[in-house]
Amino acid sequence: MSLSFCSFSSGSSGNCYLAKTENTAVLIDAGISAARILKGLDRTDTKREDVKALLLTHEHHDHVAGARVLLQKLPDASVYASAGTLAGVVRRDAGQKLAFENEVGLCRRLEVAPYTPVMIGDIRVQAFRTLHDAAEPYGYCVSSGGKHVAVLTDTGAVTEEILENVADADVLVLEANHDTEMLRRGSYPQYLKQRILSDHGHLSNSQTAAALLNLFGYLDKKRIVLLAHLSKENNTPAIAEQTILTALARAGHYTGSDLYMGVLLRDEASLLYRL
Repeated sequence: MSLSFCSFSSGSSGNCYLAKTENTAVLIDAGISAARILKGLDRTDTKREDVKALLLTHEHHDHVAGARVLLQKLPDASVYASAGTLAGVVRRDAGQKLAFENEVGLCRRLEVAPYTPVMIGDIRVQAFRTLHDAAEPYGYCVSSGGKHVAVLTDTGAVTEEILENVADADVLVLEANHDTEMLRRGSYPQYLKQRILSDHGHLSNSQTAAALLNLFGYLDKKRIVLLAHLSKENNTPAIAEQTILTALARAGHYTGSDLYMGVLLRDEASLLYRL
């Protein structure tokens, strides 16, 4: 049973990823419009009735903005998330555009515990804790047929616990949010800069490079690494790649021999990676 992966959008303005087999599809986050997500399903030849789950990493707008309408359009899909995230997206003050308390019944809202695998069709899903300024944020590892895809974004640090959960990924979606100097010199207000730079903010390019080096030390295997959630104002794909590849090369790790690296964009869907 083959596993495929595609990014529909990745960035501070909206995030959505697809993982699927021949029979089952799951979406990770719905921070873009439902119309755009449905277009992505059509482009990847994914039947709407095959989408059985929407996995939410956390309740921030750029990860849930399209969830309410999307779940109306995909009646066979349930939403999976932590208790804290579910509470965040159904609370009364979440706003009409985000809350799906009335549209999505309790039977379609499923709480996921970290490090406890859940089978959704022929896809195995395991959530793990991340460090972000949200109620109870998760990353996810999805597996089928011995292949693994891990999505790790919106975290201010990469802990040993996180490394353990993503180490075996054949495809690793890894945040490279900002260049530290661009952020420090940029126009963001000071409180926002401090938030992003904190241990519960977002990974810088240098932190991402360090995480990859630690990952090689944890489990040395060839991976596809897709840099994700790049800031529009405080990073560029070229700077992110150059910073990370330079750090890897200094440690003796090179693209082609040790890994393949790509960048996921905010305004373009990625290739469909078939594992």
